[in-house]
Amino acid sequence: MRIVFIICDTLRRDFLGAYGNGWIRTPNLDALAEESVVFDGAYIGSFPTMPARAEVMAGRHVFQDIGWAPLPSGAITVQEMLRDRGYATALITDHYQMLAPGMNYHRGFSAYRFVRGHQSDPFHATDHVELRWPCSPEKCRQPEKLVVPYLKARADWLYERDWPIPRTVNEAIDWLERNYRHEDFLLFLDVFSVHEPWDPPRWYVERYDPGYEGEEVILPRYDRVGYMTEAELRHIRALYAGVVTMLDKWLGWLFEKLDDLGIWEETAVIFTSDHGFYLGEHGLVGKHTVLEPEKGWPLYGEVAHIPLMVKVPGMEGGRRCGALVQLVDLMPTLAELGGVEPPEGLHGRSLMPLVGGEEVEVRDLAVSSPKLPEDPRRIVYSTVTDGEWCLIYGGEGVPPELYHLPSDPRQERDLSGERRDVVESLHAQYCELLERIGTPEGRLRLRNRLP
Repeated sequence: MRIVFIICDTLRRDFLGAYGNGWIRTPNLDALAEESVVFDGAYIGSFPTMPARAEVMAGRHVFQDIGWAPLPSGAITVQEMLRDRGYATALITDHYQMLAPGMNYHRGFSAYRFVRGHQSDPFHATDHVELRWPCSPEKCRQPEKLVVPYLKARADWLYERDWPIPRTVNEAIDWLERNYRHEDFLLFLDVFSVHEPWDPPRWYVERYDPGYEGEEVILPRYDRVGYMTEAELRHIRALYAGVVTMLDKWLGWLFEKLDDLGIWEETAVIFTSDHGFYLGEHGLVGKHTVLEPEKGWPLYGEVAHIPLMVKVPGMEGGRRCGALVQLVDLMPTLAELGGVEPPEGLHGRSLMPLVGGEEVEVRDLAVSSPKLPEDPRRIVYSTVTDGEWCLIYGGEGVPPELYHLPSDPRQERDLSGERRDVVESLHAQYCELLERIGTPEGRLRLRNRLP
């Protein structure tokens, strides 16, 4: 089986036409949806970026113990399993954090290519470049650590092909041209560049906010929205939308290359994201707080509810699936596609029965969470959903929130006071899951009580 797996950092599902967006151009991903099973109930598990990738590769949650950490040395990864079966396996990414010293997320791939120079990657040491700040530095998140390295790299970009998305996709296209004759391959394409800074070529921005002349907050501070004007907030949505359309444009060329090579019809394609981002919803900008490290942010649907499309040769596409699924289910799915038996003890289950049209339940509960705290003073919110109800649980010292998703998908009406029975039921299921996945006793003890 030829497999192309694509994960995009910080891509919101509601910014894609296939998930109902009517103002952002994503024709190529919308066309992919027409040939795929589109999952409407897909959620993250371990949050944020690197924990999500550990789940995809190893099929086990990590929010209960290690959180953001190197790829666990003892974990069996899907890329290793497929490589050992004779697959050509490759990782192509512009994601600095995956290949930062000691992280080892390239482990198990036959080959890997790293597109350098995005965000905080210490790649450009050109100090003579005059930095042209697009906005006041105080509006940016970690301006010296994140924005300055980016602006140094950005000074060399002239043509669209110089941006990280085109460079990363072109590396994938080059790899396909060299390896398409393999009957069995896994191309793992990890595109970081939907993540901020949002700074696409001008024509993408002009499409969504023409004539804007104010400050461009390309890497906004994770905070409440009050530090930006309404025009600036509207413009960061346009910047984000521009990057999404740019991503769609270049993925379209990747899909076209698969067709040029004569292997589109026989290639499985999986497309997803690791989490979303608040662009003013719930009064927030960002995905977690860095200003109050002792108090996290709830993971509402804009962050926790993600896109997932699965195209498999010989299986009917153009279908929607409402089953509750998570990123942790992708490892056994990739293993089944590749004809290998996943190891025992995984937290995920293969989605292939659902892709094949069977009416099965993969899971009855999805939990999305940062690393659970050991310190009782720290507030860490877990999102717990059965697909109908969504519980936002921050621990014993924080009032829970409860939302009815079919009638309130934006999660604006807290029903925790009216439906205490649902709160208690979801919390009990949450605690059972934490026990089942081996949560250390100290962390478990901090999560097993309701206020």
